[in-house]
Amino acid sequence: MRIRMLVEMPEGATRNGEPWPGKGKDADLPTAEAAHLVASGVAEEVTGPDAEDGEQPRRRRKALTEGEAP
Repeated sequence: MRIRMLVEMPEGATRNGEPWPGKGKDADLPTAEAAHLVASGVAEEVTGPDAEDGEQPRRRRKALTEGEAP
């Protein structure tokens, strides 16, 4: 899950040995960890093309219903 940090973590704080992204920076994290940060107000989910690196979000393919052609 892609998130954007809303706060600056304390100096020296790390995640898995790496420094946390700075305030306003994007990061890809496991869904459960990212959801926890979003729920606690530390980060927000990045859901659109406004991701820092300019990547378009991946689109899920619509499941075909019976009788629909691919």
